[in-house]
Amino acid sequence: MKKNKIALQIISFGLVILTFIACDNDYASLESDVINNDIATNFDILSEQHDIIAYTKALEPAVQTNGLIGLSTLGLYDDAYGRTTASFVTQLSASSYDPDFGEGTVIDSVVLRIPYFSTATSFDDDGNTIYELDSILPKGDTYNKINLRIFESNYFLRDFNPNASFNENQIYYSNKTAEGSGDFSGALEGEELTFVDYDDATGTTMTVVDDNNIDINNSSYALKDVNNLDDDGNKTLLETQTPGIRVMLHPTFWQNKIIDKEGDAVLSNPNNFANYFKGLYFKAEPVNGDGSFLILNTSSANANVTIYYSTTDTDGDTGTGTYVLNFGSNKVNFFDNDYTLPINDGNSENGDSRIYLKGGEGAVAGIKLFDGFYDEDAGITNFEHFRNEYVNLENGEFESSKRLVNEANLVFYVDRNQLDMLDEVPDNEPNRLYLYNIDNKTPLIDYYLDATNSTLPSFSKSSHLGILEREDEDDQDSPGVKYKLKITEHINNLLVRDSTNVELGLAVSLSVDIEDTTLGSIQKNVLDSDDFTVPVSSILTPRGTILHGNTSEDETKRVYLEIYYTEPNN
Repeated sequence: MKKNKIALQIISFGLVILTFIACDNDYASLESDVINNDIATNFDILSEQHDIIAYTKALEPAVQTNGLIGLSTLGLYDDAYGRTTASFVTQLSASSYDPDFGEGTVIDSVVLRIPYFSTATSFDDDGNTIYELDSILPKGDTYNKINLRIFESNYFLRDFNPNASFNENQIYYSNKTAEGSGDFSGALEGEELTFVDYDDATGTTMTVVDDNNIDINNSSYALKDVNNLDDDGNKTLLETQTPGIRVMLHPTFWQNKIIDKEGDAVLSNPNNFANYFKGLYFKAEPVNGDGSFLILNTSSANANVTIYYSTTDTDGDTGTGTYVLNFGSNKVNFFDNDYTLPINDGNSENGDSRIYLKGGEGAVAGIKLFDGFYDEDAGITNFEHFRNEYVNLENGEFESSKRLVNEANLVFYVDRNQLDMLDEVPDNEPNRLYLYNIDNKTPLIDYYLDATNSTLPSFSKSSHLGILEREDEDDQDSPGVKYKLKITEHINNLLVRDSTNVELGLAVSLSVDIEDTTLGSIQKNVLDSDDFTVPVSSILTPRGTILHGNTSEDETKRVYLEIYYTEPNN
């Protein structure tokens, strides 16, 4: 028995040594919850903290807001920073060109619809589907109304920049400017479209709506056919539509703009149509001083303007039809910020006491690991010193390990005092932050290696991009405490694979899934900057937070890098 025990110890020790002297450059990672000092006899599990530099990077004067993967934002959002008001303009594309509407065409109604993001959760006692809304802020059982104004846009959204290189895409910014063309705000508000309502009994009595208030709720809509009645004289049900913005528009504009142009070249092909009908501009205003902020899937097939019409030919035969105008691929978001808490660029050399993060046209942060010199006289940088502590090098390249990195985390503490002083609602605090490579504009390797839930965006990549830890972990409305972002493989790449120690970026995120570059996500430009870009998921969220930086007066809350590692104890 004793011999067997000794043999087992020799084998165990041999396996550990083989791990350290593995000849290939693939680094072995030992999880800290598998091996610890209680069971490790030939090596120690240790940890250390490293100072980092973190500073605020303001996104002034504007960010690029076209090409946001088919999403648009609309409404108002209030938080510790102040108020953000979002609006957008979109092209329209016709369901068919060179249409033949028929004889004696008369518009019955015109309906504009943009569905909310929603999930069917159950049924009520009458069998109606109950929905839960998503991507409407602030989240709650009820939502504040917004006043919606819609204009015909007189501004043509180009695909390519005529003032740039061949086939270079046109860039549009959140302050209503276009790269190479300047301000176009004056062309957005063309003819304003009038909202109307119809008598529910007949479907024919039209009245102009006194206000354009959008009542945001989770109710579905029963679309009924006014031209086909059942045996009881009631309109027949065509379909039940999911919750969303649904308004009726006065038909006169559409009669003149579309129906009366039958046979005209302006309706004959997509290019002519885009030049003729340049799009719609959606502008949100508060109702009684308040509002809600909506993230909308304007690329959905159900986001459109539908013209319902009737025809009567010379023989008195009648018919019905629809003509659908979908939202086009060219869309641009605009932000009007009324900040009571100004956002300024931080100190990129020494770091900041506070890190100010804000979505939309707000701010991201720069993160520097192992910056500066360990021994300036000897010319040894902090990164070189760190690497020499963990690996053996030959001619500057990895040869073998001295220590194995089990886990590495960036830890950021929320500035609870400042948020509380600004009366920030804990529900406004972003649950997710996104960490990325500023140089390459891509996620870190840990992002792609994180196999945690990808079907629910709020939980995706939660091992790498840890969810906000709150004072009460069972209450998502309790105040936030800290974020822990795991970057183990990024550190291993720096040590073993001679990766460049690039600056990292940190941003609030609507959904970290959006940033997967394998799905075609591309970061967007910042106006008047030198190759400075911002993640799409940060542009699409208005949320913000304040974190302790590396020079915070509260040394216990300063941001740091923690590394758990294994090394032989002989």
